[in-house]
Amino acid sequence: MSADTHREPILPPGPETPFTPDTNEATFAAIPQWLAAHGDVVRLSAEGRRHGSYLLNDADAIRHVLVKNHANYRKGPGFNRVKMLLGNGIIVSDGAFWRRQRRLIQPAFNRKVLARMLRFVQQANAARRERWQALADAGAVIDVTTEAADLSLEVILRTLFGEDFDRLTDQQGGNPFAFLTEDLTRDMQVVLRFRGLMKLMQDLIHWRRETRPERDDFLAMFLDARDRDTGEAMSDKELIDELMTFIIAGHETSAITLNWTWYFLARHPEEAERARAEILSVTGGAMPGYEQLGRFERIRRVVSEALRLYPPVWLFSRTAIGDDRIGDYAIPAGTDLFISPYYLHRHPAHWPDAEAFDPDRFAPEAEKARHPTAYIPFSAGPRRCIGDVFAMLEMQLHFGLMLPRFSLEYRDEQPLELEPFINLRTRHNLRYRITPV
Repeated sequence: MSADTHREPILPPGPETPFTPDTNEATFAAIPQWLAAHGDVVRLSAEGRRHGSYLLNDADAIRHVLVKNHANYRKGPGFNRVKMLLGNGIIVSDGAFWRRQRRLIQPAFNRKVLARMLRFVQQANAARRERWQALADAGAVIDVTTEAADLSLEVILRTLFGEDFDRLTDQQGGNPFAFLTEDLTRDMQVVLRFRGLMKLMQDLIHWRRETRPERDDFLAMFLDARDRDTGEAMSDKELIDELMTFIIAGHETSAITLNWTWYFLARHPEEAERARAEILSVTGGAMPGYEQLGRFERIRRVVSEALRLYPPVWLFSRTAIGDDRIGDYAIPAGTDLFISPYYLHRHPAHWPDAEAFDPDRFAPEAEKARHPTAYIPFSAGPRRCIGDVFAMLEMQLHFGLMLPRFSLEYRDEQPLELEPFINLRTRHNLRYRITPV
């Protein structure tokens, strides 16, 4: 979007009927209509609100809000509902508190630490591979949606709590967090049940503080983190809020991406075979290690394309703190800005034949030529997802272990349907015939 800073800013065009965007089916269906009728910056009026809201689908405008002038924007509508579930964790917090928490948590996500954390991902996937082997030998049908959710939850719990995860499971007579993959509504009953686990986490934090066992997991790093200005550690409440954030956000987005990636591999067996051949050439069929994951180029492209077509976070928002402008358009203070990666990732200016599945869009030369904010499955700028590198490592390891062993054939006859709520899911679980390779 070009800007003429000498012209008086104007308000963008938009529909006359008031509408308040939200993570729901009505908004999902309305967005393409607004974009077609009004262009890539759309003004939406809302009853009882002075400024209303804007929908941004212009990559330059999005870069301005998320990167160039990010300090003028705080988390927008919709995050209050997330806050009820997750507390004031890194996803929903803002301002000085968010910056402090980000500084405290960031060292846990450097590459040397992630290389160590990979052993927990290997452990969870190795156990899942044995389960899948029994199903494959029997020629069974496998519910990958459920399998992906269970696996992703175990991975995040093991990386957070390390060997104490098994101790908690033994004490509780099962995984106390398992209901998170069984009830996806995220209604108040789930919120209350999840927040009921706070005492469990607080007891573990107190036990760790008192006994100081030797541990090498994310919780250990969070406990050891100190504010560089004050020397203070996170309080129990702050720790619990971050743990809850990582448990929910860390497993749900990964589970959804695994689900979609298996769908595309099953529908495009030639891509599965290319990725399988590359993995075998790197690992010889053994458990992938950290250094080997960087050589899984084909599966990286496949996962990236799955994230383009079906980003788990399909709509998010920011609110302008002060007056701003994007090109010729004024953004008054208090305006809510909505960004949809799902529709941005289908913009014809950046994605020719956008509905087609084409992993080579993510060949290195294509990525270099693309607008820096045309692809934002993990957001962009300082608020980019802190766990993005870990998530990609988790995906590559999973497929690096499973693809050489198994072939999945898509078995569902019903049309694929989307469920665009807080995260973008398949409305129905996806099932496949699993066979040994």
